[in-house]
Amino acid sequence: MILEPWQWALGAACAFLVGVAKTGVPGLGILVVPTMVYVVGSAWIAPGALLPLLCVADAFAVWYYRRHADVWALVELLPWVVVGMIGGWYVLKAVSEQGEHGERWLRTMVGAIVLVMVVAHLARKSTAGGEAAVARHWGRAALYGILAGFATTVANAAGPVMNLYLLSMALPKDQFMGTGAWYFLIINLAKIPLYASYSDPMITQATLIFDACMVPAVIVGALCGRTLYAHVPQKAFEWTVFVLAAVGAASLLIPR
Repeated sequence: MILEPWQWALGAACAFLVGVAKTGVPGLGILVVPTMVYVVGSAWIAPGALLPLLCVADAFAVWYYRRHADVWALVELLPWVVVGMIGGWYVLKAVSEQGEHGERWLRTMVGAIVLVMVVAHLARKSTAGGEAAVARHWGRAALYGILAGFATTVANAAGPVMNLYLLSMALPKDQFMGTGAWYFLIINLAKIPLYASYSDPMITQATLIFDACMVPAVIVGALCGRTLYAHVPQKAFEWTVFVLAAVGAASLLIPR
């Protein structure tokens, strides 16, 4: 994998944004998903190149917010996420035989579903007079969990789904960050063997070398994100996450 100077620079910017997203601005990382295609020049390799960087940033997020996770929310969600990941693995395996056309179709489908969720969340927030929290129910956990597992496997795009789920629970900022941090660390680590198992691996020696070069940018981003997070009030935090979820879902619909 031979990259031009502009691709290295863009990759460093992506790595920085991944760090910021994980420790300070949830949802910002989804903008990196389509950009990584331009960095590595392949829609198939891009998720594999991005995954180790996500894991490094997740580790920082868990360290910062490890005491604030809503454990019960994770227990409810994770079994359903596994179901979605298994389905996503089989679908992605079949789609790999169709080339980038099949991959684009999957991204479009995920983006459309998430946009419907965004509209539903906004409608519920409006009818509830600004209060969007809803009672916990295993059916909701199953819906969001399966979609999050599927989206993260086929496109590294679980961020909008998970963020909408946590927003619907009206968690305080610290709980939001802590629950998301543990969730993404567990899921992203679980995806590594999946991505390496295909006959045309998504994680290769070349992508790992690229990732090693990008780790310093992730660390700088994680430190900056933590500083930024401390100055963002709860309401602004919620709306930032919501808007970025919508923008991230829309970005999946853009042909590339």
